[in-house]
Formats: sequence, structure tokens, C-alpha cells
Amino acid sequence: MTLLQERLFTMQDKQYAVFQAKLTPGGPMDSFIGIRVPVLRKFAKGFTKEAECEEFLHQLPHEYYDENMLHGLLISEVKDYEECIQLTDCFLPFVDNWAVCDIMSPKVFAKYKKELLAKIKTWSKSSHVYTCRFGIGMLMSHYLDKDFKAEYLEIPASVRSEEYYVKMMIAWFFATALAKQWDQAIPYIEQRRLAPWTHNKTIQKAIESYRITLEQKEYLRTLKIK
Repeated sequence: MTLLQERLFTMQDKQYAVFQAKLTPGGPMDSFIGIRVPVLRKFAKGFTKEAECEEFLHQLPHEYYDENMLHGLLISEVKDYEECIQLTDCFLPFVDNWAVCDIMSPKVFAKYKKELLAKIKTWSKSSHVYTCRFGIGMLMSHYLDKDFKAEYLEIPASVRSEEYYVKMMIAWFFATALAKQWDQAIPYIEQRRLAPWTHNKTIQKAIESYRITLEQKEYLRTLKIK
């Protein structure tokens, strides 16, 4: 066991490990240490200042789920855009679950929208489930507000995948797009531009959203594919 792993085990919550394992199918139970996210997030902020941090970011693959979660949190704190992209590209092939994928949210991305968009297009076309999911997630996080362009909706709409975690992210993206950019997003539902399962899941998630009006929800219900 490494010194870092020993430190991580001091934060272990065995009951939470069981809970995490149930939410993250596929991983062996003994790969979950069981560190609650707020605890790990606090540790990550301090760990960025340690010399061991850089070494850890270049040690792949990791043994534990929690190490991967830490890796994602550390990447999110990297302040140099090019370094952050390089680290992200190195890490994504090792991401094997939705939780690690979704915890990555690099702060520096917000300052490099033009450069990031090119990377998003590449990630979204990946055959690797969580690289694709990450790309669509970053598009949802950074390009549905003041930086929105209608053409960006084509990026997730053009993705064709039978992978559950990709389909769920596309549905999440379009449900959010309906909440934030209704006029541009609704034609994708009206014209059935998404695969049937994703289409209906988008409507379900939009109807569950408090950001969608009652009138919009009623209209969406009429657009379900039966």
C-alpha cells in the first residue's frame, strides 16, 4: 500500500463504500475505500499543494475507485489550460464509471471556450463511453448560457450510441437545453431527431424539471414516442 493510499484509508466510511458500490455497477467491492465526496474534495484542495500530487497524476491506472475520484478532483483544480487538457486526455481512457466522469469539472475551461469547443467535438465522437459522456457534459456545462449557439445542439444530436451512460447524458443535455434554450431545442423533439429511448428520456427529465413551465410540460407530453 502506498503512503497516499494509507492516508485515504484514514478517511474510510465502510457503509458509504457499500453505498457507492451499489451506485457504480461493475466495479469490485474491494476497489471502494468509501470516502464521502465532501471529505475527498477537501483533501484534494490540500493535496494540490503537495509535491506528491504531480507524481500521482502521472500514475495510471489507479487501484481504487476513490483514487480515480481524487484524480478527477485534482484535474479540476489545474490552472493551466494546456496542462489541464493534457492531463484530462491521459486520464479519460481510464475512467470506467459515471461518477468519476461527472466529478471532473475543470475550472480553467471557462476561460478558454473557443479552444475547449474543439476538444468537446473530439471527445463527443469517441467510442469510449465516458470520454463521449464527458464531452457532452462539458458542452452542457459551458455552452447553454451566454456562449450558446444553436449549432452546438448538433454535437450531441449526432451521437449514436447504445451505451446507457451516453444516452442518459444526451437526454440530460437536451432536457437542460429545453430549460435554457427552449426555442432552439424543441425542434429536436418535435422532429424526433433523437433516438426513441433518448427522446422519451429527455421528455421525462424535462417534465421533472422545475425550470420547465407547466404549459411546456403539457406540450412535451404530447410529443412522447409510444
